[in-house]
Amino acid sequence: MSKHFAPFAVAVVAAATLLAAPAAHAQIATPQASPKSTVMQRVGLTDITIVYSRPGVKSRNIFGTVVPFGKRWRTGANATTSIKFSDDVLVEGKKVAAGEYGIYTIPNKTEWLVVLNKNTKLGADVDGFKDDQDVARFSVKPYGVAAKVETFTIGFSDITPATANVTMEWANIGAKFKVTADVDTKVMAQIDEKITKAATPAPGDLAAAAVYYLDNNKDLKQALAWMEKANAAEPTKFWNLNTEAKIRLKMKDYAGATKAAEASKKAALAATPPNGEYVKMNEELMAEAKKMGK
Repeated sequence: MSKHFAPFAVAVVAAATLLAAPAAHAQIATPQASPKSTVMQRVGLTDITIVYSRPGVKSRNIFGTVVPFGKRWRTGANATTSIKFSDDVLVEGKKVAAGEYGIYTIPNKTEWLVVLNKNTKLGADVDGFKDDQDVARFSVKPYGVAAKVETFTIGFSDITPATANVTMEWANIGAKFKVTADVDTKVMAQIDEKITKAATPAPGDLAAAAVYYLDNNKDLKQALAWMEKANAAEPTKFWNLNTEAKIRLKMKDYAGATKAAEASKKAALAATPPNGEYVKMNEELMAEAKKMGK
């Protein structure tokens, strides 16, 4: 080795040793007994995010033993289970502001007390809980689950355009609470801005407003006027023509519904590729209009 290369080689080895040293002292990573999980659901226009850890049954008697009746539980394992709302919501009818909260429960045989609290850092220290940081507390009835849930599971069920139930299930027991999002106020504000106050509303906005009115039993005459304008501007959008047919059918304008469905079917067949699903939907709608119009 040349006298010029030797110092360079020593420097490289030394640098490599220094870089490797932190890795050599890093703690060994192993799987958690109760792994972390995140579940998210959009309800209306509001995002709900729950972060929790998932303990297993592992041949144990859970409720009444591992989770004692009548005592506060962090509703999971490890860190505090948290729930985050992107907007203000109602939880079991109680107003809860947008933000992140800890979910604490007190299970009993016939009733669970569920508490949303501002503290999300207690972990196992549920004795450090402070009631003055509660944002909502309510009681729910537990229910039996059809099949044993080996790993504690939080999820969402019974989802509608404005509501969802948060379910908590473990072993053979479950409990749930309802979250309601304020959809109508937000959508109507958008309609006011993008249609009512706009000089030339976009066809897509007109169609979206018409669909919302149809789906939520609002003014059908207004919904039809918006959809007609959208279809006049974009006559090949078979899905919007089908919506016009649905509005007219609901208004008992059977001839108009049939005409709109025929136009939708024709546009669906002319699409690339042809949309067989909408062809079938329109044929079914025409058959219903014929039956109802007798």
